[in-house]
Amino acid sequence: MLENPSEGLSLTDPQSRDAAMIGRIGAIPTILDLACRLTGMGFAAVARVTEDRWIACAVNDKIGFGLKPGDELEVRTTICDEIRDHGEAVVIDHVAEDDAFCDHPTPRIYGFQSYISVPIVRTNGQFFGTLCAIDPAPAKLSATPIQQTFEMFAKLIASQLESEEQVRESATRAFDASAAADLREQFIAVLGHDLRNPLAAVEGGMRLIERTPINDKAASILRMMRTSTARMARLIDDVLDLARGRLGGGIPVETARVNLHDVIQGVVTEIRTAYPDRQIEARITLDGPVNCDPGRIAQLLSNLMANAVSHGDRKAPVVVTAAHEDGKFTLEVANRGDPIPPDKQARLFQPFTRGDQTDPNKGLGLGLYISGEIARAHGGFIKLDSAGNETRFKLVIPNA
Repeated sequence: MLENPSEGLSLTDPQSRDAAMIGRIGAIPTILDLACRLTGMGFAAVARVTEDRWIACAVNDKIGFGLKPGDELEVRTTICDEIRDHGEAVVIDHVAEDDAFCDHPTPRIYGFQSYISVPIVRTNGQFFGTLCAIDPAPAKLSATPIQQTFEMFAKLIASQLESEEQVRESATRAFDASAAADLREQFIAVLGHDLRNPLAAVEGGMRLIERTPINDKAASILRMMRTSTARMARLIDDVLDLARGRLGGGIPVETARVNLHDVIQGVVTEIRTAYPDRQIEARITLDGPVNCDPGRIAQLLSNLMANAVSHGDRKAPVVVTAAHEDGKFTLEVANRGDPIPPDKQARLFQPFTRGDQTDPNKGLGLGLYISGEIARAHGGFIKLDSAGNETRFKLVIPNA
């Protein structure tokens, strides 16, 4: 009787999981049936054999031996345990007449007179188990092609095990990729909806309060709240861009042919307003529109300028230069000051890298990372040149 090789097997431990793979190999029942037909023996099985376990993976039982898939024998009572040690097939025509096995305890324990077992060895040389057959009556096994046939079956099983494992690993990778995609979408949804909505409610409440008569102290508190909510909105935007860059397909851009003069000038004006004590120069010499996402370019420039005014020499100007160079659009932000050490340059565009770790108002350290992702989304890059007393960040977008 052929037993379903997948029934009775627990998948809670590695050996049982290995054994269960046998149950997914469609050729196993045919192999066991052929093993019995070729030998005239009544019981054949594929067993997973380790140092401390013997597990029936698949069984063809025509004599009522009583083993089912998932059943175990005490490994020390089996000849398969010896095969695991020496790696050679064992063939016994008639136990009672075999000098090596007539006094062996295993035939007495299990009541067989004929026996054949060959090792199943994985392609990496790892011993998996055995293909074996037994019968209470003697059988003509030696000096026949039966051993070679069993060995061929064992190689086929080993090959199928490799294929099954590759399929399982591919399925696991596909599941992991799908799960990661679901998690990514959930995370981005939380950032884009569940965090923004409460913030929008707070801003709406502030606008309502501003329409009612309030004293100077309340007005001062509202101004601080507005500054805080604006900063929170920027942080949410930065983390959302981080999620898209690291977990998604990159920061999205919507490109069009745009005259960037006013966009760049607008960012320069904003930074001048935010840092009234700093000198900022703008040198915009664009000779036509640029194929880009103007909002993202403004975001990139704002990040680079904020970095320059934060870390540059306060007595020297920050210089913004925009131009067309040999079919490329370039946007450069330069500041005077101490050069950035080479070891810091290597990780400057990684997320959560901050120049001043003690200042909580410096943000999350995502500005340069996001700028680099914006450049990449446009098919460009940012070049850093920091030497002497000057640091330059230069955006280059080819074919712009």
